[in-house]
Order: sequence, then structure tokens, then C-alpha cells
Amino acid sequence: MKIRYLGHSCFVLTESTGTTIVTDPYGNVGYKMPAVKADAVTVSHSHYDHNNVKALLGSPIIINKEGTHDIDGVEVTGIKSYHDDERGEKRGDNIIFKFRMDGLDICHLGDLGEECSSSLLESILPVNVLLIPVGGKYTIDAEQAKEYVDRIMPEIVIPMHYKTKGLKLDIDKPDEFLGLFDSEEIEMKEGDELELFRDDITEESTKIIMLEKNQ
Repeated sequence: MKIRYLGHSCFVLTESTGTTIVTDPYGNVGYKMPAVKADAVTVSHSHYDHNNVKALLGSPIIINKEGTHDIDGVEVTGIKSYHDDERGEKRGDNIIFKFRMDGLDICHLGDLGEECSSSLLESILPVNVLLIPVGGKYTIDAEQAKEYVDRIMPEIVIPMHYKTKGLKLDIDKPDEFLGLFDSEEIEMKEGDELELFRDDITEESTKIIMLEKNQ
């Protein structure tokens, strides 16, 4: 499978069969959402920087609720969570999405804002690849994100929803999150795409992979 980072919380997930799913397409965040085609699009919540489904080409199936869906053989599961630490009183609900692609479990945490709990962990495990917000302000912050990583223990972690060049949102850079890990655990990858095979996944350690958003 391939994971392409489009910026903010938006990824293009493509199975080897060609089935393509886009997560949380953004509106005007300071840079433009690329025009990409997808079979389905997941929306973690209805804020403008996560729900710009009109930017996508074609007529993708829109998934924005809890439950399990089958998209041409790809299992997509939506799990209810909260956008804040007050059970949604401040910013509402958030849908975590899990994807089963090419034998791998990928988890997109959306704009998760609640503290790490055993009940939430039970609902999302197992996870091979974790797409996690690290910029704080509107989501979990660096230290909370580190706790999620430590307790989920995925093989690969890809940070998202952090301050980048051109982004107008007031959130933190990924530096504080990265500083919580040893340098050998971090891979700064050139380019915006990562290709993964089931045989690449080992249980020896967790690797933090930073993907570049193409300008």
C-alpha cells in the first residue's frame, strides 16, 4: 500500500488493488487542497479544515459516521471519540478511522482531543500505522501524543496536524513531539509518499516517519 501526505490531516491511502481513500480534505488553511481522485473520503468532523470533500475529483463515497464500511474490499471502521477533553462539550465529536489495507491496520486519529483511556485503546487496537495529530491547541498536544504512541505501540507513526510553511492555523510545530523520541527512532523522509509492504512491518520498535508536503 501507499501513503501520500497532502498536508494538515489529509492523506491519500492506496491499496495495491488500486482502491484509494482520502482522509480529512482541507479547505483554505493557507495552501490549496490538491485535486485528487478517490473511491471514498473519510471526514473526522465537520470543521472546514477537514471536510472539503468538494475538492476531490470523481464521486467518492463520503464516510463521516461510526460503523464499518466495505470500499471495494477495503474495510473502513469509524470509531467515536471526542475533539476535546470535556466529552465534546467544547468542540464536539471526532471520528477515528481504521483502514485494513494489504494486511495492515492503519489508524487516522482525526482531531482527537481526549486523554488516552483504556476503553478507547481497546476500540482501536491493533494498529500497525498510526496517523496522529501533534500540534496541540485544538487536538492532543505533543506529550499526550507521545502517550498514545507508547500505549498503542504501532510499528510506524506519521505525525499530522502541525504547523508547516504556509499554514495559517495557530498550532505548534512538530519539534516538541519529535524531541520526545531518540534520534534513531525518527526518519525524515524526502518526499510526500511512503510505500509499505506487510513484510516490512516488524514488532521490534516504533519508527516515527516525517513526510514532506509537496509545495
